[in-house]
Amino acid sequence: MKVFRRLKPTATQAPCALTIGNFDGVHRGHQALLHKLVEGAHTRQLNSCVLTFEPHPREFFSPHDAPPRIQNIRDKLMALKQYEVDTIAIEEFNQAFSQLSPTEFVQEILIRKLNTKWLLIGDDFCYGAKRAGNFESLVAAGKQFGFEVSRIPSVLETEERISSSLLRQALEHGDMKRAEQLLGRPFSISGHVLYGKQLGRTLGFPTLNLAVCTRHPNGKPVTSGIFVSQIHGLGNQPLPAVSSLGVRPSVESSGQVLLETHVFDFNQSVYGQVVCVELLARLHEERKYPDLITLQAAIQDDAQKARQYFLKKNLYV
Repeated sequence: MKVFRRLKPTATQAPCALTIGNFDGVHRGHQALLHKLVEGAHTRQLNSCVLTFEPHPREFFSPHDAPPRIQNIRDKLMALKQYEVDTIAIEEFNQAFSQLSPTEFVQEILIRKLNTKWLLIGDDFCYGAKRAGNFESLVAAGKQFGFEVSRIPSVLETEERISSSLLRQALEHGDMKRAEQLLGRPFSISGHVLYGKQLGRTLGFPTLNLAVCTRHPNGKPVTSGIFVSQIHGLGNQPLPAVSSLGVRPSVESSGQVLLETHVFDFNQSVYGQVVCVELLARLHEERKYPDLITLQAAIQDDAQKARQYFLKKNLYV
């Protein structure tokens, strides 16, 4: 998979089958689109390409009202890679891009920069300044400029359209089971293990710490609390754990969002290593404890509940 940041006009760009979107979360609706794209590209003997944006358009237009991201850019690219897309194009969403008319978008982006021969979109897709372009205008443009246009229907879960907004709502409420249904996999966060203050080790619960880049002006993560978790990247199999995601109100006032994971029966140094933490179930929201003794007792209780979770599901026993 090739990744391009900021598109440039090129006469050597291979003809492509293209889909466009933010793909925040890469949920089951996105997955249906990606499967169809790769399948259709193969049939048409085209390169498959995903065009996505940085920053998210809602962050550009209304930074203080934009919702927190479901995924960082690394996790989004890793999720897209699983669907064997040939190319990911990340276009900067800026003032100039936001002002492209539908016709300019087609000519400048689809034709001049991407050499699009087949465009596959979801049933809610709009494009161009003020979202003025729609499926019908794309079909007309395709006839004019020589590319095919198709769309697929929304994917439903219990009669609701699967969307990033629906997924974000589940995560904000800590409904990890619902989030997993919408994603088709557990919600996860990946990153490099950082050096911490060793407080967890002092309390008897050493943790692996990941910085969480929220891209939100208030530093708000899409979900927070204490979670039953499992961690990938420390061996051939995932390992059971308990995680804290948030601002650590009992010991910090900086507002920095951290994902702290205590891996059961694990005591190796893995600083700098990239790991992936899956959040399986939320035990409770973040709490502020009056002192370290109370905090230590709470961590012990959370760890015990996480172990019971795995025992009940006959995992890691």
